[in-house]
Order: sequence, then C-alpha cells, then structure tokens
Amino acid sequence: MCELFGFSSGKDTDISDYLRAFFAHSPDNPHGWGMMYENSGRVILKEPVSANESCFLGDMIDSISPQRALLAHIRFATVGSISENNCHPFSGTDVSGREWTLIHNGTIFNGRHNHRYSAIQSGDTDSERFFLALLDHINEHTSRAVPDERERFEMINSFIVENAPRNKLNLMIYDGDMLYVHKNLKNTLSFKRLENGLIFSTKPLDSGLWIPFPMSQVIAYKNGKEAYRGDRHKGAFVPSLEYITAMDAMYI
Repeated sequence: MCELFGFSSGKDTDISDYLRAFFAHSPDNPHGWGMMYENSGRVILKEPVSANESCFLGDMIDSISPQRALLAHIRFATVGSISENNCHPFSGTDVSGREWTLIHNGTIFNGRHNHRYSAIQSGDTDSERFFLALLDHINEHTSRAVPDERERFEMINSFIVENAPRNKLNLMIYDGDMLYVHKNLKNTLSFKRLENGLIFSTKPLDSGLWIPFPMSQVIAYKNGKEAYRGDRHKGAFVPSLEYITAMDAMYI
C-alpha cells in the first residue's frame, strides 16, 4: 500500500534523516513519489518513478532547509495509471485564496465524488477525485464567509466523517497553518514526538517510541501541537473478503 509522511513543528527542524528512512521504503511502493515543503512559498515535487530511482531526490534531501511543515508520499498504484498526474500530493486553492494540499493512502469505494470529477481531474485516481470534492466542500462554506481556524477544522472534520464509511481513508491535509491527520484502518499510521514537533508515518522510521495514531478521529495540529480534535466516528474500515481478494490479486 502507499505510505504517508507528515511533519508539524513550531521551529525550523532538520528532518532529513527521517525523510531518507521514509523514502527507503520505496522498493515496496515503486510507482511514484511526491513531497510538499516550504521554501519562500509552498513547493511540490513528484515523479512517477520509485524514489530510489530518482535522479535528484537524494541530492534534494541532502540540501533541504530545516522545515516546520512537510508532507511526503510513496505510491503503490491501485487505482489510476503510473503517471506524474497520479502522484501525490494534490494541491489546489479555494475561493478565498488559501492553498490546500492532500496525501492519501487508501481506496475510495463509496462516495458521490467517485466519478463526478472524472472529466475535470488531471489524472485518473480516486484520491484526486476525493481532493476535488473536498475543495468544492470548502468553497461551498467559504463563499458565504471566510472561515476562521475553528470553522476550517469543522469543515474538514465533517467531510472526512461523512466519507469515511466503507472507504479506506488514511490521509493528511495541510492548509498553510494546520495539518489535519486521519486514519480508519488498524495497524497503520503512527507518530513520534520530537523536541519541537511531531512526525507522522505509515510505518515507524527508527527504533524510537512511535505511538499509534487514534482510529477514526480527525486531529488538527498547528506548530507541532494539537489544536483541534473531532469526535471518534464509526467509519472504521473493515476489509471484506472481496476487498482482501482484490488486494491479493494486485500483488500477483
């Protein structure tokens, strides 16, 4: 399956060793990689190749400046072809001018957005369609009044809670201020506390203390600290026999 990496901190922090450990998992997720980081504005890089085959990723990690917020993704293709347009992160701007960035691990089986956005998306993944639906949800609320921080959390929380049932929905979303994190599949996604922030990863990246992220709950972080926490919902993803058979077939 795809793997996710997220970082939130109140202080510029060198996380290059964690990035190297994360991208070292790319042989098991060989269909693309992507990263969002800050460098006088938001920068998004992605390639439809295994991260360990990239011509520039290693040098980029060696030279990346200390960060306060970062997202990274390595892809195992389940829905959509192997192309740059299908690599995460996905990013877009709402009607107020705020930029949103999303990475996702999972499959969207159920949702009105699942085919509605096929004609306008750049690639052909369910993750991008989910992101486009999320932007429309944000715009519906933002068109009435620009939401404050709490209202932004409520927008994101309500959309995830509505769409979690019957969907595998491990994801991270960044809005320039806050990092929203959610998982609904057991034994995936943990976090580690650093001196000045938090690192989130699908799999632990070293022998330190990694704490399982709470199930079926949206939590938003700002400057490396928890800012808002939604109620635990009932949309945990429970793999069916059909799902397990389909996943097994993808690995044959």
